[in-house]
Amino acid sequence: MAHIDMNSDVGESFGNWTIGDDAAILRTVSSANIACGFHAGDPMTIRATAAEAVANEVTIGAHIGYRDLAGFGRRHLECSPEELAADVLYQLGALEGIAGAVGSHIRYVKPHGALYHSMISHTGHAHAVIDTIAEYQSSTGRELPVLLLPGSIALDYAAEAGLRGVSEAFADRSYNPDGTLVSRREPDAVLHDTDQVVENMLRLAEDSVLIARDGTRIETQAESICTHGDTAGAVAMAQAVRSALQDAGIDIRSFA
Repeated sequence: MAHIDMNSDVGESFGNWTIGDDAAILRTVSSANIACGFHAGDPMTIRATAAEAVANEVTIGAHIGYRDLAGFGRRHLECSPEELAADVLYQLGALEGIAGAVGSHIRYVKPHGALYHSMISHTGHAHAVIDTIAEYQSSTGRELPVLLLPGSIALDYAAEAGLRGVSEAFADRSYNPDGTLVSRREPDAVLHDTDQVVENMLRLAEDSVLIARDGTRIETQAESICTHGDTAGAVAMAQAVRSALQDAGIDIRSFA
């Protein structure tokens, strides 16, 4: 692999609550998944984060989620497809307006948390999100790729709807043998050993293989690596992954 994208979730602070070191992360990654105010983020935070992304020449993506500030978007909401579609459209429009005010546009979309995982197998919600993104793409005339987990039904729907689906891998998360992420309710869901994470991501970039927690080899074609910005040591881990990839001759470049 000659190049790969690195993305991170940013703009998730809210009022007096600060989450992650966005400024440092945005000096490391090539794509920024900026919260749109439904699972996290407030207007001032979102604007400041978008401006910081522009200053660092980082591509802006819309990190859409369920309307669930209290649960940080990590709870599945059994809303109707029509309601979800309207919520997605609202979030895209909000971030587009803010990004435009600081000299950029949204260039891709990544679902957050429970919505991301619902779109692996939930037909109604996957269709609602993908159809809305496709409509938005058509209205802007700009390609709007969508970041998704390999194997999700949403990737197939994206292709049918004329969207570019982009598969990603998670640097700091454990995998089940079927390629899904280990639930955050389990103690080993998040990886904290930087050396292990770096080894995993080099293997991904060079051999297109991830290792599940039981040792199963998972073959995957990921165009992007997600490094979460809200976990302990996240910045140092992201910097270590970037340095290791570059030392291996792999360029860090946004897929969008």
